[in-house]
Amino acid sequence: MTTHPTVRDVTDRIRERSRTLRSAYLQRLSEIRHRERGSDRMGCANVAHAVAGIPANDKLKVVTERAPNIGVVTAYNDMLSAHAPFQGYPDIVKHEARRYAATAQVAGGVPAMCDGVTQGTPGMELSLFSRDVIAMGTAVALTHDMFDAALLLGVCDKIVPGLLIGALHFGHLPMVFVPAGPMPSGLSNSAKAKVREQAAQGLVGRQGLLDAEMQAYHAQGTCTFYGTANSNQMLLEAMGLHVPGTAFIQPGDSMREALTREAVRTVLGRASDKAYAVPPIGEMVDERVIVNAMAALLATGGSTNHLIHWVAVARAAGILIDWNDFSELSEVVPLLTRVYPNGTADVNEFQAAGGPGFVIGELLDSGLMHADVQTVRAGGIREFANIPTLAATPSDEHALAWHVAAPTKNDAVARPAASPFSATGGLKVLVGNLGRSVIKVSSVPDDRHVIEAPARVFDSQGELQDAFKAGELQRDVVCVVRWQGPQANGMPELHKLTPPLSVLQGKGFRVALVTDGRMSGASGKVPAAIHVSPEAAAGGPLAKVRDGDLIRLDSIAGTLAVLVPDDEWAQREVAKQPEEQRTANGHGLGRELFAGMRRNALTAEEGACTWL
Repeated sequence: MTTHPTVRDVTDRIRERSRTLRSAYLQRLSEIRHRERGSDRMGCANVAHAVAGIPANDKLKVVTERAPNIGVVTAYNDMLSAHAPFQGYPDIVKHEARRYAATAQVAGGVPAMCDGVTQGTPGMELSLFSRDVIAMGTAVALTHDMFDAALLLGVCDKIVPGLLIGALHFGHLPMVFVPAGPMPSGLSNSAKAKVREQAAQGLVGRQGLLDAEMQAYHAQGTCTFYGTANSNQMLLEAMGLHVPGTAFIQPGDSMREALTREAVRTVLGRASDKAYAVPPIGEMVDERVIVNAMAALLATGGSTNHLIHWVAVARAAGILIDWNDFSELSEVVPLLTRVYPNGTADVNEFQAAGGPGFVIGELLDSGLMHADVQTVRAGGIREFANIPTLAATPSDEHALAWHVAAPTKNDAVARPAASPFSATGGLKVLVGNLGRSVIKVSSVPDDRHVIEAPARVFDSQGELQDAFKAGELQRDVVCVVRWQGPQANGMPELHKLTPPLSVLQGKGFRVALVTDGRMSGASGKVPAAIHVSPEAAAGGPLAKVRDGDLIRLDSIAGTLAVLVPDDEWAQREVAKQPEEQRTANGHGLGRELFAGMRRNALTAEEGACTWL
């Protein structure tokens, strides 16, 4: 299939924009790649330290037999339901490596915080920057420099982007990502959302709300809605960085261990289907692979957080992308799935309907993904349109087989590109005198794609919640929540605003949210212009908005503007973040340690990077 002209043009534009940076990046990889292997290159004391803690037979393999040594970077903890299954993975990895005359060492661990736990608390202000901490932690682990390949164990929101950014700074190594899968379905996401809205209105008490939440989040595995964590897994499949079809196999499934073992074989070049030397990850992740990830995100209505994260990921590989690239691709990439919050299904239902393999196959067949890319498998990206099955044999209880993903089994959840839910990806860049922002309209009702209403300005999400409880928002209103960008307070997600805004919209009011903070995809049916850049704390125009200003959010035309005469707007004073609030944002629960990150953070459209 010929690549779609828009996909080709966007890729060419990215390639040209990135030429100098990418060339320098690849040159550095080439210089590192051609060194002697670690145990031959390093000093004797260095090598002795490196193998002092491992069994004697493994020492022999590393030092004398020069066997491949796999570095494992793990984000294991049992604070995250999605990461709890990783506890036993290192032993599985080591066992499988030894079967192939190789070794594996846990090179290091990286932090992994749960946004669900910290949502709406001061701890959430560390969330976005934890991505860069994880990237640095990955670098610290791999800087032992004794490895011939690496496996990266992580699933959730900032963890996968952080691992990937760190990995790309060690781009001379072959690497494979190893996920853990989603928890079984519990209380449906729709039922959970309804209880939250009832609680926001005082119709359900704390015990009723807690019961619903405990039914929704009840076991090991990722949360079952299609948020940032599960979007991560879709994107890694589309980039060819997983064992094909690994993303949404549940932790308790008998295939889970088999797929983890296959990841070891894959990174060693001994995959089940065909021997194949996995290319260095920095060479593999090129402009085409980044565009494939963007297309998969759009086709599945994935998390808007990746308009920040994947800019940073691309930059780590010497590639420059921006929101215009996403927006242009969105015009031609159709929406192929309806998974909550863009529908009622959860990721387990998505997997049953064909999952990532079905979507990737449809995009490839439509020319909406580049087919000519390198992946961790010999068959290239086409292998990722396949579904794994357990095919245990008398000689191998962990044997796997793959077959082409069947046509969708549930057209309420996944549809072919010829009859999509929408002809576009449902993502828009909004531009106007309030700056640049993005909006996810794939789940917003058609009659809410344009909102024009008076502004109510808030300095925090707590203020908005208080105003809602006091009955002050029972009208058409555009809620402006400022001082929520990277430099102001670390750009927390504002999910606590979804229930009250949904209640207002449900009453028939025309409401919208405009903020320099994040909402992921959890704004759902409420129009939300998010990631407004430049942010208010950097002197952005949100700092000029006053209560009562008429704001027009037009996701059809792609505009976001305050309807104030130009001369008045130009002369209006730029508000300053209250010093009391700024001081509070910088203290308590470790926030002092992130002051340098807040100072150095780039804009949301530049990936909010703190390391450039």
